[in-house]
Amino acid sequence: QVQLQESGPGLVKPSQTLSLTCTPSGESITTNYYYWAWIRQPPGKALEWMGAIASFGRTYYNPYLEGRISISRDTSKNQFTLQLSSVTPEDTAVYYCVRSFIITYGGRHHHAADYWGQGTQVTVSS
Repeated sequence: QVQLQESGPGLVKPSQTLSLTCTPSGESITTNYYYWAWIRQPPGKALEWMGAIASFGRTYYNPYLEGRISISRDTSKNQFTLQLSSVTPEDTAVYYCVRSFIITYGGRHHHAADYWGQGTQVTVSS
């Protein structure tokens, strides 16, 4: 029902800005309740939540990426975009866009993803 498609360059040079766009279908990114997020997985490592933009437009970022990450949206195109500046080879990963929602467990809030894009490989190399 809900499908997400990532798009953007698969190769980025060090110090440049990584830019990816996600185009969901079957659901508006302005629909109440949901958060539209980016998650990545470096080779041999665990999934890492990067950040999200809520249906009402507020952004949330992983503090480890704060200062480098920016998530924006174009509601007319039903798209949201990830920008990660000053990339290094450690930013090489498979990048996923997802639909998510907030759950509370143990007195803390978490983002839970229910629909995922297929993922896109981004390599940072000169």
